[in-house]
Amino acid sequence: MENIEKTKYSDSELHEFKELISDKLRGAKEELAALSLSLSNPNVNGTDDTAGTYKTLEDGSATLEKEQINQLAARQKKFIENLEAALVRIENKTYGICRETGKLIQKERLRAVPHTTLSMEAKLKQS
Repeated sequence: MENIEKTKYSDSELHEFKELISDKLRGAKEELAALSLSLSNPNVNGTDDTAGTYKTLEDGSATLEKEQINQLAARQKKFIENLEAALVRIENKTYGICRETGKLIQKERLRAVPHTTLSMEAKLKQS
C-alpha cells in the first residue's frame, strides 16, 4: 500500500489543538488584565512619602517600568491576536498547514507554538 502523506489534521486532532489554544488564550487574557491593572494603578507600592531627593530617581524608574509594562502588554495583545487567528484556522480546517510549504506542521511544533503558521523547514529558511 502506498504511503500517502497527510495534508490536514483530523477533526479530533483539531479539537485537541482548539482546547490547547483556548487554555493559552485564557491565560494570556488574564496576564494582559493583570498588566493593564498595574498600568492603571501605578502607585500600588507608592513613593509619595519618600524624600524629594529620591523623587527624580523614582520618577525615572517608574517611567521605565511603565514602558516595560506597556511593551509586555503590547506583546501579550499580539500573542492573543495570533491565538485567536489560530482558532479561526481551526474552524476553517486550515490549521497546522504551513503557509510557505503547504505541508503539515509537525504536532510537536504546534504544541510548543500553537499559533505558528510555519513549519520548521520554512522557519529555518527565513533565518
